[in-house]
Amino acid sequence: QVQLVESGGGLVQAGGSLRLSCVVSRSIFSRDMMGWYRQAPGKQRELVASLTSGGYTNYADSVKGRFTISGDYGKSTVSLQMNSLKPEDTAVYYCNINRFGMDYWGKGTLVTVSS
Repeated sequence: QVQLVESGGGLVQAGGSLRLSCVVSRSIFSRDMMGWYRQAPGKQRELVASLTSGGYTNYADSVKGRFTISGDYGKSTVSLQMNSLKPEDTAVYYCNINRFGMDYWGKGTLVTVSS
């Protein structure tokens, strides 16, 4: 069973920064895609950023230029650096591993951005 544990959430003022980290309990394969999703109250979960072992990254339009995903496949970790945070970034952030079409999720970490 693959377990993912997020950390780094919290309360921050608008314009501030936070760094989220995720540790995966088992080895991450080169074919795995790592990512971060978020779910705001009353909204559907949405992709924030994703990363492949080849270094390809993908970002939601709403976070481009502000958020940066990074990962270490050898250490089974993935991080999300979030800068210039906005109140609309408030959500529970989830770490995700997609392996051969199967999704594995962490329990999430809450990020609250005050105006």
